[in-house]
Amino acid sequence: MIVRHLLARAALAATALGLSWQAQAAGASAATPADAGSVPAASCTTPWPMYQTFLDRFLQADGRVIDPSVPQQHTTSEGQSYGMMFALVANDPVTFDRLWRWSVANLAGGDIASRLPAWQWGLKPDGSWGVLDPNAASDADLWYAYALLEAGRVWKRDDYLRDARSLMTRVAREEVADLPGLGKMLLPGPMGFQRGGPAANAGTPAAAILWRLNPSYMPVPVLRRLAAEDRQGPWAAIASATAKLVIQSSPKGYVPDWVGYTATPSAGADATAGAVVVDPDKGDVGSYDAIRTYLWAGMTPPADPLAGPMLRALSGMTAGTTPSGTPPESARALTGAVQGNGPVGFSAALLPYFTANGQTRLLAAQRDRVQAQFFNPALPPQAMPRYYDYVLGLFGTGWAEQRYRFLTTGNIQLRWENACPRATTR
Repeated sequence: MIVRHLLARAALAATALGLSWQAQAAGASAATPADAGSVPAASCTTPWPMYQTFLDRFLQADGRVIDPSVPQQHTTSEGQSYGMMFALVANDPVTFDRLWRWSVANLAGGDIASRLPAWQWGLKPDGSWGVLDPNAASDADLWYAYALLEAGRVWKRDDYLRDARSLMTRVAREEVADLPGLGKMLLPGPMGFQRGGPAANAGTPAAAILWRLNPSYMPVPVLRRLAAEDRQGPWAAIASATAKLVIQSSPKGYVPDWVGYTATPSAGADATAGAVVVDPDKGDVGSYDAIRTYLWAGMTPPADPLAGPMLRALSGMTAGTTPSGTPPESARALTGAVQGNGPVGFSAALLPYFTANGQTRLLAAQRDRVQAQFFNPALPPQAMPRYYDYVLGLFGTGWAEQRYRFLTTGNIQLRWENACPRATTR
């Protein structure tokens, strides 16, 4: 019964996806110059079969998103925040609230104003369940804040707005650094991403500082929304610094997963000097983290002044994707050498990217691959895409199906929003 249910839902998804893309190709929804396309109105009951499959496969009833591919059966703050974003797009306030309440209770010690959410929770070596790593992940923190701000707006929930502002205050205080020559930058977390610094003993030359950064942690539309909410905050400066980081770290058109940034403290003329360097731990490889940078760049409205420069800096993925539509699994930022075949989630993530670049042939190839692997009713359950593929798939296909768009203000434009009654303030 479960298998038949999944197959029927997959067939419905394939039909919906095909119709959406055919309409898009035929110009059924023209893009506006400012915001990369208005989202057509839809019924509140418009199904999103891929989202429902995600809930069935990866969400517990209490609101915990599980990645079953790892031994710890772990939950990450990233997964929780992404789930909230998908629930917002699906107009599913009940699931949204469960995801957020579980996150606060289990990752933030029950009080989001007192601490940032821990990034990893799961099965401990002693067989108990709980926080595996208390450090926070700043990308999740941004997505939490973004989802809360937009849910507060569209569902009229003042409590979500308050939680978002509390979280933003902590992020700005604990996860943002001022990097010489680059400006305000989001660190990947509050602990462990800065090395070196002023010498401990007087008279000893100051050591160089090295920061480890992750370009995929900073979607420009998300930062635009946070900047609109907190105009005195660092968010607009982080967006500009993110574009600089992507451009400087992608000499061959490929962005790495991780980037080093170094500077030597000085009181002289070179006090503001800094340089992008190869990350000392991960090298110059771009793969499962980096694929999101192409995704975010593709979804950034073309009227945003950072959209064009970032897309040009990321041009390598066009050359690196095979004519059959298979993106590389990894690429070297310094040489442009590519290796392996990326999973289907990579193809889904590149739908906005190839759309933004006008690459119709490669776009069609990604569509065909996504259709064959995500929406194939003949695919056995054990061959279905894995957790991370579904995450990338929901972002990419949800955008391709015009379920949502980001505006230049950072606000999300939802296909259901104009047609559905909104919740009252609690």
